[in-house]
Amino acid sequence: MQIYLDYSATTPPDPAVVATMQRQALTGWGNPSSLHHWGERGALAVEMARWQVAQLIQAPSPETIVFTSGGTEANNLAIFGVAHGYDRPQHLIISAVEHDAIAAPARQLEARGWQLTVLPVDPTGWVNPFDLVAALRPNTVLVSMIYGQSEVGTIQAIADLAQITHRHGALFHTDAVQVVGRLPVDVQGLGVDLLSLSGHKFYGPQGSGALYVRPGVALVPLLAGGGQEGKLRSGTQAVPTLAGLGVAAALAAERLAAESKRLGELRDRLLSQLRHNPHLLPTGNFNHRLPHHLSFVLKDVPPTLTGRELVRQMNLAGIAISAGSACHSGQAAPSPVLTAMGYGARQAQTGIRFSLGRETMAADVDWVAMVLEQVLGRAIASHLAPVAG
Repeated sequence: MQIYLDYSATTPPDPAVVATMQRQALTGWGNPSSLHHWGERGALAVEMARWQVAQLIQAPSPETIVFTSGGTEANNLAIFGVAHGYDRPQHLIISAVEHDAIAAPARQLEARGWQLTVLPVDPTGWVNPFDLVAALRPNTVLVSMIYGQSEVGTIQAIADLAQITHRHGALFHTDAVQVVGRLPVDVQGLGVDLLSLSGHKFYGPQGSGALYVRPGVALVPLLAGGGQEGKLRSGTQAVPTLAGLGVAAALAAERLAAESKRLGELRDRLLSQLRHNPHLLPTGNFNHRLPHHLSFVLKDVPPTLTGRELVRQMNLAGIAISAGSACHSGQAAPSPVLTAMGYGARQAQTGIRFSLGRETMAADVDWVAMVLEQVLGRAIASHLAPVAG
C-alpha cells in the first residue's frame, strides 16, 4: 500500500488543472503582451486566473494580484520590494519560526545595515502580540509574520499582529503559503498589506504563485524588463501555468469549507491513535493549527535515531511523511523552528510531520498509525543493538 502524507511539501495537480494547462499550451499560448488575436487569448487566460486567485483570498480587485514563480519569489518581492524603497537602512521585524524564504532575505538586509528583530515564540510556536508591541521602533517599516507554520502547524494571530503594526504606521506582510487553499482567507478582514501564496500547495502547478499587494502599497520590483504584472514582475507570463493556478484557486474556494472540516477530523483521528505512544511528543499549537497538519518530536529514543531516519524507514514501508519542512528535510542540522520553540539540539533533529490531503481517507490514517508504531519500535531496537566487531 502506497500512502502519501506530505501534502505540506507539495500537492498533486488536480486533473482539471492538468487538463486546463494542456489545453492552454496547445491553443492559448500567445504572448499576453501582444495585440493580436493570439495575444488576446493568452491575456484573457491570465486575467481570468488573476480574478480566480483574487476571489480565493477575497482581494478587493484582481489588480492587487501579482503573479510570481511561487511562494519564495513572492516573499522576496515583499521583503526586498519594501526595503529597496528606502535610501537608508531601516528596521524590520520577523518571527523566529519563519520559512527561509523570509528569514534569508531578512538576514541579507541585516548584513546591509538594516536593524532586524526576530520575535521569540512560545513552546507551541506562537508569537505573543505583546512582544510585537514591545519590538516596534520609530524606524520600523515592515513586519513579516508567517501565517501557518509548515513544520509544526501553528497559526498566528495575523489580524491582531497586522492591527498592531498599522497603529505604528508600518507595513505588514504574511507568508500564507500553507494557509491559502486550506482555510478561508480574507485579506481585507485580516488587514494585511502584502500576502504570499503558492499554487502547488493547493493542487495547482509547481512554479506558480502570487503576491497580494494592497492598493496604495508601493514596491520596488526585483526584475527590470518589460513591465508585466503592473511593472512589479517583468517577464512574459507563463500562460498555461497561470491558467492552471486559476483553476486550482477556483476549485479550492469551492471545496474549502468541507475539505477543511474533513481533514481536521482525520488529523484528530490520527492524533488519537498516536498520542499514547511514549516515544512521540506532539508539537505545535492545537488551539490554533492548520487542519491537515500533525507533527511530533521523538523522546526517550537512542541518540542516533533522527526524524530523517524515521522518514526513510516509513518510505520503505510505502508511506511518505517528512522530517519537518521539505525545504530543510535533506539537512542534518537541528530544526531552527524547533530550536526556537525551546527544544534542545538533539530533540530538534527528531521532528516528523504528517500532512493530509484530498486523497487521504480514514483507512489511510489508521494504516499509517499502525505502521508507524511498528517502524518506530524496530528503529529503536536497531539503534539500541550493539554494533558487531
